[in-house]
Amino acid sequence: MSNFQMYRHIISPGWTLSWSWAKKEVLWSMVGAQTTEQGDCSKFKGNIPHCCKKTPTVVDLLPGVPYNQQFSNCCKGGVMAAWGQDPTASVSAFQVSVGLAGTSNKTVKLPKNFTLLGPGPGYTCGPAKVVPSTVFLTPDRRRKTQALMTWNVTCTYSQFLASKNPTCCVSFSSFYNETITPCPTCACGCQNKNSCVKSNSKESHKKGINTPKKDNTPLLQCTHHMCPIRVHWHVKVNYRDYWRAKVAVTNFNYRMNYTEWTLVVQHPNLNNVTQVFSFDYKPLVPYESINDTGMFYGMKFYNDLLMEAGPFGNVQSEVLLQKDKNTFSLKQGWAFPRKVYFNGDECMLPPPDTYPYLPNSAYANPTSILSMAASLLLILLSMG
Repeated sequence: MSNFQMYRHIISPGWTLSWSWAKKEVLWSMVGAQTTEQGDCSKFKGNIPHCCKKTPTVVDLLPGVPYNQQFSNCCKGGVMAAWGQDPTASVSAFQVSVGLAGTSNKTVKLPKNFTLLGPGPGYTCGPAKVVPSTVFLTPDRRRKTQALMTWNVTCTYSQFLASKNPTCCVSFSSFYNETITPCPTCACGCQNKNSCVKSNSKESHKKGINTPKKDNTPLLQCTHHMCPIRVHWHVKVNYRDYWRAKVAVTNFNYRMNYTEWTLVVQHPNLNNVTQVFSFDYKPLVPYESINDTGMFYGMKFYNDLLMEAGPFGNVQSEVLLQKDKNTFSLKQGWAFPRKVYFNGDECMLPPPDTYPYLPNSAYANPTSILSMAASLLLILLSMG
């Protein structure tokens, strides 16, 4: 399994893969993964298959399993990194021995109805397609062996299938305006409003509050937006040739921390990023002529883990951008992002008319100018 998504990874508790056999196939053995159920194997005597279910459900093994159960790129608890963040960790593999399937490419039938959870809904898988057989090299790299048959299955992700509401929101502030533009009210839906925890209550320090549930139901801190994640963009300083923005990500979910998180921002000045402090940065260029999107992610062993809600549940950085005199402006909300994504999901931005705009320039009052001129004339006449 290869995750080709640039900025969306599969988080804990990991992926779950299932399919339906075309005939009466069974899984004799597995290396690097296991099925969640064995099924009814009563018709087999002696050697019992690993799984006899018509629709097996496969999960990755956890780290630290015995060496004889491991396979290359396995045993990471189903966690897969984003391709843009760490290509070497964006692969997961396992090996199965299939019985009652035939011994030639004419008798082997393709499985159907592939389903991928990563770890929740959102992925839709297409049918298996036969492709040229995979070629393997022997360890001495002097001989090639060929697979009996190879097929590919492509699964695509949709945020709308995964959740009816957004999972994050964005707020804005700036040095030139005292007004802070908050996340929209109920930006992520207010269905968790009745079970939320106030940040200053005793319950927020209760023992076991950070224990995750099996169904991954969140326990959110009480906020007006009721989002697990808030991204705050602050326009901090305006230099002559550069300007600086501060980016802060806050976790409001008491039951979840985010490992290997990613933050994607679309902004017209990201083509002139000079320096990023305390985050790693990688430009994303989907179109060669447009370089306005970049991916921020944590530095390994420093801030690549976003802790659960509480005093340590945030990560922050600053971005220094060089001004392009032809396009640079702080007017009309230009200094704020156009789109923001956290872990591959698009965040809800405030309405454009609420952005912290520059204060209106002072205008001359003709009445005051005339009265000033008259008073000066009187002074001159009295001096004369």
